[in-house]
Amino acid sequence: MNAYLARVIENVKAKHAGEPEFIQTVEEVLTSLEPVVEKHPEYEKACLLERMVEPERTISFRVAWMSDDGAWHTNTGWRCQFNGAIGPYKGGLRFQKDVNLSIIKFLAFEQTFKNALTGLPIGSGKGGSDFDPTGKSDAEIMRFCQSFMTALHRFIGPDVDVPAGDMGVGTREISYLFGQYRRLRGAWENGVLTGKDFASGGSLVRPEATGFGSVYYLENVLKHEGEDIRGKTIACAGFGNVTWGICKKATELGAKVVTLSGPDGYVYDPDGVTTPEKIAYLVEMRNSGRNRVQDYAEKFGVEFFPGQKPWGVKVDVCMPSAMQNDVHLEHAKQIAESGVKYYIEVANMPTTNDALKFLMEQPGVIVAPSKAVNAGGVATSALEMAQNSERLIWTEEEVDKQLHRIMDNIYNMSVEAAEKYGLGYNLVAGANIAGFQRVADAMMAQGVF
Repeated sequence: MNAYLARVIENVKAKHAGEPEFIQTVEEVLTSLEPVVEKHPEYEKACLLERMVEPERTISFRVAWMSDDGAWHTNTGWRCQFNGAIGPYKGGLRFQKDVNLSIIKFLAFEQTFKNALTGLPIGSGKGGSDFDPTGKSDAEIMRFCQSFMTALHRFIGPDVDVPAGDMGVGTREISYLFGQYRRLRGAWENGVLTGKDFASGGSLVRPEATGFGSVYYLENVLKHEGEDIRGKTIACAGFGNVTWGICKKATELGAKVVTLSGPDGYVYDPDGVTTPEKIAYLVEMRNSGRNRVQDYAEKFGVEFFPGQKPWGVKVDVCMPSAMQNDVHLEHAKQIAESGVKYYIEVANMPTTNDALKFLMEQPGVIVAPSKAVNAGGVATSALEMAQNSERLIWTEEEVDKQLHRIMDNIYNMSVEAAEKYGLGYNLVAGANIAGFQRVADAMMAQGVF
């Protein structure tokens, strides 16, 4: 490995020893940048990589809120504003009981390259809290969101930092957050948050955008191999907005999702999550707060596998779409043994480094990275920002057309970047290089600070 790259990676490991998720993603990204760094010795002189792996600002704050029984609770909130070289910080908020600073930082670092790939003027950030919304009433969630925004509002703004939703943070939570921001600021700055309800300036297609975009990316991969999406079977994980969007778009294009998963296990539906009733039920499951995929099995009479993951089911395409580190080496081996040809990451870093390396080494297996595949969500968030700034509302068709164009461009940029550096058809390295190059160019142009 290039000596400069190796030194930066070792420094990150030493400095961030208690942040395994952050270390994992930094190592994965930087390792793939070797051919770029070799051709640009000026990066070392400008300390570029050392600056790129450190966030520009990280904020930690207390969030106190009252439950319906009158008891007070305290959680921790974070916002990591990682890189603003090409635009205001942009990235989601995640409310989940096991959220910690390492997870927030790795997500923000990944967001740097994902946002750059969209071609839109948005920097990177991520935030959230160890608050668990499962089983909470609407009133409890509203009070938590109001307390969270009271602490956060002074650090964000339409031209500073624009948060969005993520796991545990949907339209309801974003709308509560926006209501408190408006109350505190006394101004209608609806461009400060994306993923809002439509009445508050939210964009059509935004809830489905990550799932839709991942299917558009998959279409490009299939086209490269001379195949069509029609008739393909897909294994997904989770049952939230992302998987819901995949199910909707895959069904529209003639494919079918046959697995869903949750903390309790996974379900296998050989007929696919393809009917309006089944697709709508995913929304009902998500909104119930029960967080159980077994409910789907009981309602539609399909098989439920408690405590297991859907990796190893015989399908054409695997699209891990739940959370980070969902696919470990043993799962990767099951995927390879099942004969899957297309491994399309959708969740943020759903695959451990050793599992990803294993799959990329398997003959005939095509791997696509999450930072490219799931960029449709943040791209549509940026389109929402554009609509807010222009005081316009685009039709569903207009937004979907823009999303499709952006995902095609992301795929093509990744392919071209890999080929430019002699890496062949390597979508993982290509996405890292294409995203890195855009941010690096801006950072070099703006000087060292």
